[in-house]
Amino acid sequence: MTSLTTTPRPCTRGPLISAEGLNGVGKTYLTNRAVETLDQQPLLLDEFSQRAHGRLGLGEALLQTLRDAGGGDPFLRGGLPLTEALILMAIKRHDLDTVLPDLSAGRAVIEGRSVDSTAVCQALQLHPHDSDTALETAGALLHLASSYRPLPDLTILVTDDADQAAARAQRRDDRVFTSEQAEFMRDACLLFERLAATDPDRYRVLDRRHLDEYEAAEQIRAWILAAGHGLACMTEPWQGPDAPCVCCGQHPEQERT
Repeated sequence: MTSLTTTPRPCTRGPLISAEGLNGVGKTYLTNRAVETLDQQPLLLDEFSQRAHGRLGLGEALLQTLRDAGGGDPFLRGGLPLTEALILMAIKRHDLDTVLPDLSAGRAVIEGRSVDSTAVCQALQLHPHDSDTALETAGALLHLASSYRPLPDLTILVTDDADQAAARAQRRDDRVFTSEQAEFMRDACLLFERLAATDPDRYRVLDRRHLDEYEAAEQIRAWILAAGHGLACMTEPWQGPDAPCVCCGQHPEQERT
């Protein structure tokens, strides 16, 4: 009798990494410090808030519609969280499409925020006074996002005291948060940490309350280097488990027993 078993194997692609966290936690600063000493520089994708003068293309056009609808809200909230969730997922799908050549060539790609921020922020809007339901919804939104594109191989969550992060973000952006926006930041901080605890294989949590910036940057650097080892092929979720890798083009290996 012949049976088929799938044997995992390394792929020649580079790792897809995301840096997540609140506005003002320093994820961009620390990530830049971490990668500046690497021999092979990763491709860095700016987070949404840093794309005020972004690249031309479909992703940036979609992002501009959210900015317009949000009326200057720092969290791109326009009042229709489910619609906005799908638009944000479309942007992250577009981002992946644009970096596939780099991943295929073996280069690491670091997204300044990925689908996790979408899951957290939209879940909080849907359930602003129910943290447990918000956590369940964030997980469901991640599951939905994973049907459109692969999740990152590694997600680095930078966390800190929410009020300290808000103060940094206000200084950086020369703005003052309303009391509601500050409360949203505090809720997002807690939800990010709870969401990360549900998937310890993918998340690495860096708490700035316990590390200085030198230690933090070195830890991020170590995680980035480790992420490139033993990668499985990256397939389109909607094509099924036997789909070819979008980077190396090979199908999952099968051995007959």
